[in-house]
Amino acid sequence: MDDHEALDFFRGEELVADPYPYFKHLREQCPVRREPHHDVVMVTGYDEAVQVFNDTETFSSCVSVTGPFPGFPVPLEGDDVTELIERHRNELPMSDQLPTLDPPAHTAHRALLMRLITPRRLKENEASMWQLADRLLDSFLTDGEGEFINGFAGPFTLLVIADLLGVPAEDRDEFAATLGQEASTGGGIGSTEKSMGRTPLEFLYERFTGYIEERRREPRGDVLTGLATATFPDGSTPEVADAVRVAANLFAAGQETTVRLLSSAVKILVEQPDLQRLLRAERDRVPGFIEETLRVESPIKGDFRLSRVPTTVGGVDIPAGTTLMVLNGAANRDPRHFDDPETFDATRANARHHVAFGRGIHTCPGAPLARAEARVAIERLLDRTTDIRISERVHGPSDARRYRYLPTYILRGLTRLHLEFTLAEDGAR
Repeated sequence: MDDHEALDFFRGEELVADPYPYFKHLREQCPVRREPHHDVVMVTGYDEAVQVFNDTETFSSCVSVTGPFPGFPVPLEGDDVTELIERHRNELPMSDQLPTLDPPAHTAHRALLMRLITPRRLKENEASMWQLADRLLDSFLTDGEGEFINGFAGPFTLLVIADLLGVPAEDRDEFAATLGQEASTGGGIGSTEKSMGRTPLEFLYERFTGYIEERRREPRGDVLTGLATATFPDGSTPEVADAVRVAANLFAAGQETTVRLLSSAVKILVEQPDLQRLLRAERDRVPGFIEETLRVESPIKGDFRLSRVPTTVGGVDIPAGTTLMVLNGAANRDPRHFDDPETFDATRANARHHVAFGRGIHTCPGAPLARAEARVAIERLLDRTTDIRISERVHGPSDARRYRYLPTYILRGLTRLHLEFTLAEDGAR
């Protein structure tokens, strides 16, 4: 117990590779427990996590992506800090991003976003995913080995989201060159530095500002025109900056988390030959496999909330002004909700109960897109190979693997995944 207490989840490196024993320790002590280093209440229980996610009146999302760093701009004193939050929230990093907004601003901006990712648009987008996947696999599979994250997952998710948002074809190479390097670095998300990396967002802001201004001047009947002319629920026209923020957030967040999902799914698939054979023989099991991957390896370790007023979570008193971290990766392994939670079970009946995409009003709006991307990528990878293996030259033998994970306290994912594969005779093209 003392060893666990000494670990600093936010600043230390000891928990980057495998945070799950630490999560288990916290949950066994109490599903709602204050950690000693940065005064953050860690929520590791499933029911408790759902309670916090769903209670937007008590908990603000203003610190959702920053947590204890750099801290709130002023002391949070008193039994109701709502007014202080509203007065100073714009001084927090990433305060213009959808995950940090509270109602009513969040309601209006999310409604704008949902007009971009309608069921019809998602269906059209999925039809192009199969072609995009094959085009990238044509080059990725050529040598019989390759690094999956930068060689396929990063480019694939970037092109998919660019297609969804209608980024002109002539600009997509520039997007790939500028944003592609983020796939293996995590883009600075979850940094403990006071100055958070914003270069990718600045690039996206600049490009989408140009697109939206141009489409408002000269509508073309394309996806970007739809974005440029979309209105808030009350019928008002958003400022250009509002529409830009929505598009940029969808682009950056959607790509980042899906890369993590894809790399975790393929690692699990390849590390378990029996599972790989099962999915090759029974493709209808792929969606369930994806849900179990999301449960066991949530791409987001957790989200932060700030209590506005005194409350109780899981029987634990939470004072006003408390920073909580709802740990998706811990809640998804709560034995009170998932039987034998440490075991990966591709046939688990309640796998989709996971909170990898959050809950409540901040449930990831791109969840259907991420699921479709994962299914298409995995099915085409299986179609075009007869066997996929971890590169022992890079990652070591099966009993002594060497993997590196993103050194952030928010994202969970590999930095590299080197594979070897045997191609199907006809290439399954």
